[in-house]
Amino acid sequence: MSDAQAPLPHRQAAAFFDVDNTVIRGASAYHLARELYKRKFFGTADLLRFGFIQARYVMFGESRDQIDQVRERALSLIAGRTVAEVTAVGEEVYDTVLALRIFPGTKKLLDQHLAAGDQVWLITATPVEIGRLIAGRLGATGCLGTTAEHKDGFYTGRLRGDLMHGEVKAASVRDLAEREGIDLERSYAYGDSLNDLPMMRAVGNPCPINPDRRLRNYARDVGWPIREFRGRRHRVAGRSVKTASWAGAAWVAGLVVRAVRRQIRKRLDLP
Repeated sequence: MSDAQAPLPHRQAAAFFDVDNTVIRGASAYHLARELYKRKFFGTADLLRFGFIQARYVMFGESRDQIDQVRERALSLIAGRTVAEVTAVGEEVYDTVLALRIFPGTKKLLDQHLAAGDQVWLITATPVEIGRLIAGRLGATGCLGTTAEHKDGFYTGRLRGDLMHGEVKAASVRDLAEREGIDLERSYAYGDSLNDLPMMRAVGNPCPINPDRRLRNYARDVGWPIREFRGRRHRVAGRSVKTASWAGAAWVAGLVVRAVRRQIRKRLDLP
């Protein structure tokens, strides 16, 4: 048989999952940040900056400028820290918090893809070390996430590549498919917001999970199936990430108030 007549190699299907509000209720990075704060990776002033950005996100939505601010500040906070430190904190956060916030419906869907022989990848803006940890605990094939540069085991404070967000997710999925021999037309993609839309358009079987209002409306217009794994209480409360953002802002405010009270007590020498 000539090369021209040789059969094409079999290309495997895959399932690509966003993480926050798709696999895990809320923002995984928020819980990681709380634990890093407890361990004095950064201080109250940094929390104020993030709290301001969170509040602006809730009121006005997301912008590229906002994403760049978060990225640059987050990278500066971990500069000089070891990969082992952050990974260890991530393991603790997963075991104590994130494992309890996995959507059972999404986990069942992920398991069904694995049982069918599909590759399963998490595609997330979360730091890749944390994304790989979540992927490993769920039995997924792997993770593509935001990658902070590190040398000799220490973070440099710079980003390697781009933030895993929007169009970058789609480009990364296409590159991964080329490397792994994945048939994108037979593959699936799951996400919760318009930020996941480029990734979902890259496959033959897009399906929003717990979508926000804009993605839900888009999916209805184009006839995509929709999966809803949130309980009624969470649906009524509105988009989970906004709820997490308000909670984060309240948490920051509480910390600031307590810090101010401590300073006042010290100056007045009160018990």
